[in-house]
Amino acid sequence: MSVRRDKRNGHWTFRKQVRASNGRSVRISGVPMPMGLPNTRAGAEEAERRSIASVHATGEAKPPPPPTKKEVATVREFSKIYLDVSRVRNKSSSVVAKDAVLRVQLLPRIGDLRLNEVTYAVIEDLKVELARTPIANATRRDGEPATKIRLLKPKTINNCLTVLRRMLSIARKRGLIENVPEVEWLRPPKPDFDFLTYEEAERLVKAANGEWRTMILVALRTGLRIGELRALRWQDVDLVAGRVVVRLNVVNGIVGTPKSGHAREIALGNEVRTALKAHRHLRGPLVFCDLAGRVLTVGEPRYAMERLCKRAGLRQIGWHCLRHSFASHLAMRGAPLKAIQELLGHSTIQMTMRYAHLAPEVAREAVRLLDELPSSPSGSRMAAGSEI
Repeated sequence: MSVRRDKRNGHWTFRKQVRASNGRSVRISGVPMPMGLPNTRAGAEEAERRSIASVHATGEAKPPPPPTKKEVATVREFSKIYLDVSRVRNKSSSVVAKDAVLRVQLLPRIGDLRLNEVTYAVIEDLKVELARTPIANATRRDGEPATKIRLLKPKTINNCLTVLRRMLSIARKRGLIENVPEVEWLRPPKPDFDFLTYEEAERLVKAANGEWRTMILVALRTGLRIGELRALRWQDVDLVAGRVVVRLNVVNGIVGTPKSGHAREIALGNEVRTALKAHRHLRGPLVFCDLAGRVLTVGEPRYAMERLCKRAGLRQIGWHCLRHSFASHLAMRGAPLKAIQELLGHSTIQMTMRYAHLAPEVAREAVRLLDELPSSPSGSRMAAGSEI
């Protein structure tokens, strides 16, 4: 075969004896890349054809010069294409997050570099620079400047690197660059989370009244995200069968599917069903809304939670703490982690494993498996030893 792949380096090559027009036998060989062709079988065959044509035309194994390549786009220029692709493939909230990473972190630092200039060394230097970056406009709750400057966390830096690597991967698939440089991720600490004890949760519910009490109770008993609570419709609540189907989520004012991308069903307890029946209104299709039936703003639930925490004598928490509380209470009462994963809508069990240490029965049941072994170990051990 005149065209083959070199197993040592993976390059496609060609090698052949060609008879020139003057009768001379000329050996041609090479790889397709110097001619501007891809490193594939088809590229090597095309390079061979060009070399044969050169021999017939000149009598020498001199291939025609490669076509001039267009100048590679800069990171800033290609970021627009990358975001357009993301708008087709990803949810709007993901596109907004990627746009923020590009605009705030990546483009000011490497936006003027061409895609093929983003090397391993450039990415490593970028990591170092991001690790030294203070969070912009860090202020306390009272509006005063923060006394301690907070730096970007390893998880945030990894998010920036993920956007950059994905953009380079798309550029490679489009033939703009030959390869994507290696990315070495930072090891972030295990995510910490806060949750309410049973007594604290009861105090918070008692401190609330009206619509906020119902909303807090639903959050504590179903684990819905705040965006899912704001987008919850009466048609998704079945008070007779005692269940709620989570189909929608609102992020940045845009209503879409839940974070996992698919709906999930959660059973409702008697207390929640009673509260929702008493809360039934005719303001519109949304369960929790303002007086005009519109979606609650981001600030309305946040400020309400701040007031209720003060009234209940609790530390300041956010609505996501109620989701953690839901999962934590289930784990502490022995619910299987797989069931908690499905109720929370986690795409992988790894996200749910953060609650594993709160499930003492899991460890106890694992140790109890040893009680099921034969009481006399000598027989089984002797039998195993006799086969050695």
